[in-house]
Amino acid sequence: MKKINFLNFNREMISFLFLYFKEKIFVVYQILNWIYKKLCFSFNNMTNINIKLREKLNNLFNIDLPIIINTKKSVDGVIKWLLNVNGDFIETVYIPENKRCTLCISTQVGCIINCNFCSTGKIGFKRNLNVSEIIGQILLVNFLINKDNKLKSITNIVLMGMGEPLFNFFNVINSIKIMLDKYCFNFSKRKIVLSTSGISDKIYRLINYVDIVLTFSLHAPNNFIRNKIMSINKKYDIISVLDSINYYIYYSKANRGKINIEYIMLYNINDSKKNAYQLINLLKDFSSKINLIPFNNINNNIFFYKNSKNILNFYNILVNNGIFVFIRKIRGNDINASCGQLSGKLI
Repeated sequence: MKKINFLNFNREMISFLFLYFKEKIFVVYQILNWIYKKLCFSFNNMTNINIKLREKLNNLFNIDLPIIINTKKSVDGVIKWLLNVNGDFIETVYIPENKRCTLCISTQVGCIINCNFCSTGKIGFKRNLNVSEIIGQILLVNFLINKDNKLKSITNIVLMGMGEPLFNFFNVINSIKIMLDKYCFNFSKRKIVLSTSGISDKIYRLINYVDIVLTFSLHAPNNFIRNKIMSINKKYDIISVLDSINYYIYYSKANRGKINIEYIMLYNINDSKKNAYQLINLLKDFSSKINLIPFNNINNNIFFYKNSKNILNFYNILVNNGIFVFIRKIRGNDINASCGQLSGKLI
């Protein structure tokens, strides 16, 4: 019988399992402490768990992490890992900063959205990651940090790697529950960010399960431009997505009442002064925070960026009209670890 990866289970699932085993509830907390706090991935080494239970767990389950295939380190401290997850390849990015350290994790092998400016979509979509493959990225990096005291501890998680998280709905939700659980990773709801290209029906449902920071990858000030660069807009147009996000943040405490927007700057496509005023008009009825993202070059892409003045002009127009806006600092560009560059390829 093929063993099941124990990391697929959140605390509630493990509790039901142990009730079936007729085990005391405190054993659940002991095992979670071994895995998530002590980073112990062998039942045999969980010395305060009785031997019979350890044997039973060993017969049914394993605790397997993604396997590192390649490690790339940027001049700015960013690290990118190419990982093998059950025969498929994904990428995970570690981004250290002065006061925090962010881990960017993947939720799918490839991506079904296939935005024109993104490397991940060019490889196509293969499958969703399961819970163990999603949280296994965090556990693996925590294990590496534990071995190397020069690496900062992770303070923030962003689901912005390969894939559209909301098209892997329940696996992502169960993963987030493990991230939030004080007996597991114990991250604050304001330290977990889910970035979506805008799947309206899933956004309406999301708040029923978890409350974390939601970010909308908008990238265009109108449907005409967005249809050209993001085909998903033909099914979920801008207004329908903004309405669903407005519903989400009404009930969310993590988002503090603001719609978080990501806007990639594409030269002569969405970066003109006219586009800036269109964006202002689009968001006039919403409290928003905008991240302007300079386009990061990738191989075989029709887009490029050659005029950073456009970004600054765009930024100034938004600021002068009362928009809360940042220009995202480019990190890990020399190792293809920046926004839109993840491809999960052996290169």
